[in-house]
Amino acid sequence: MTVGQPTGAPSAERLHWARIDWRAVHREVYRLQVRIAKAVREGRWGKVKALQRLLTHSYSAKQLVVRRVVTNDGRYTPGIDGVRWRTPVQKQQAVVSLRRHGYRPQPLRRVYILKSNGKQRPLGIPTMHDRAMQALYSMALEPVVEMHADPNSYGFRPRRSLHDAIGQCFCVLARKHSPRWILDADIKACFDRLSHDWLLAHVPMDKRILRAWLTAGYIEENAFHVTEEGTPQGGIVSPLLANWALDGLETAVKAAVARRGAKVNVVRYADDFIVTGCDERLLREEVLPVVTAFLEPRGLTLSEEKTRIRCIDQGFDFLGFNLRKYGGKLLIKPAPQKISAFLSRIKECVQSLLGAPAEALIRKLNSKLRGFALHCRHVVAKRSFDYIDKAVLRRVCQWLKHEHPNKTPAWLERRYFQHQGARRMLCAPAAKGTRSRLALFRTSDVAIQRHVKIPGDTRVYDPRYEEYFEQRRLQQWLWRRTDRLRLAARGFGAGSVGALS
Repeated sequence: MTVGQPTGAPSAERLHWARIDWRAVHREVYRLQVRIAKAVREGRWGKVKALQRLLTHSYSAKQLVVRRVVTNDGRYTPGIDGVRWRTPVQKQQAVVSLRRHGYRPQPLRRVYILKSNGKQRPLGIPTMHDRAMQALYSMALEPVVEMHADPNSYGFRPRRSLHDAIGQCFCVLARKHSPRWILDADIKACFDRLSHDWLLAHVPMDKRILRAWLTAGYIEENAFHVTEEGTPQGGIVSPLLANWALDGLETAVKAAVARRGAKVNVVRYADDFIVTGCDERLLREEVLPVVTAFLEPRGLTLSEEKTRIRCIDQGFDFLGFNLRKYGGKLLIKPAPQKISAFLSRIKECVQSLLGAPAEALIRKLNSKLRGFALHCRHVVAKRSFDYIDKAVLRRVCQWLKHEHPNKTPAWLERRYFQHQGARRMLCAPAAKGTRSRLALFRTSDVAIQRHVKIPGDTRVYDPRYEEYFEQRRLQQWLWRRTDRLRLAARGFGAGSVGALS
């Protein structure tokens, strides 16, 4: 089967979804993205535009974006048309339908999700076809954004993560002579207030397609609403547009405060960022006006509620972690609010499973506990893990007493607890004919492991760093395998199952 041909009508042979060689498709798309990045580096913007058009007309790219849309977490959530691509025939037809000619996006379906502060965040749900078109043009835009990205920008970028941002904070703040003052900034409604005029004037992509997305509007309570500013949260292209708008902030701040001893550093994750400085006056009188002036043409402002200037000795929360120096030593811990919110979700989970089998409860809790532990294992989290384990065990014991109100503590101990040497583990009863039991996961069993931060000057689509990213991918795979073996040795196997006999 032939894949990766950029143009031309697809043959019947190429339309067999199950027979697509996805590795070859990925190679073809990546090859075009590398060519775009090379043209950007050389400043050949005419070639960039030609290569972007070639990529958005590539059959391989269309196959890849349809696969992305039908495999991500939102595949079961339709837009206003109610259409979902489920069968191979529907996916094949979707690939053919991705054309620029005659394309007009449909309005978004507006929904709301609850934020951590109790407020609601609006989300716009595009149709499956609009998601695929956004993903297609995002593939052509991403190499351009990546080549112009700030070195210490970590949100919504390939091969970068929240842990890289926290790692950069450690590098900047951990030394004895590191800056002591931090501007902890947050942009007010960043996605909702981005200027359409600025985006249309500066984003290097097809202007007709971009204008159609920005002005598509949304449907709420069966009423159509016009969008005059902002990009929809929930759209695939929105993070790229926000990154393009905010890239250059680091350069602007450092250029404005370039004197020696200022100790100015910028660490940004999406629309959350910090700026360090040698003293409070510098941040308030020099850095803050520069940031405000940078954001103004883009239609953005800082949130007065969330923007604060703090001393590192007092500590501050950033991306769900608390950073603070104790006696001159920087410790990064899970933020207390993050732990409280997690335990609240555990409480809701336990209450929702009243009357369910113990195995179903433990399996559900294990998924949540493992995810939280692996997310926080790169910081000083042992005490937090111990606290969480005790709180979860207490909550599950309350659940057991509710399920067995007439049983004694000794009976509950025999049925639900098992000793493995000095370890006392809460387990679901063994199924008939087996001795294997499902054990409650303990976050304290996860080893603390320092995250290796990605260098700021690396770019995914730059061939010079291809070997580095391959070695990094292999190392991360080895770490994950080691974690699985370590947890299995403590009584936990893959899939949160503890084979205890």
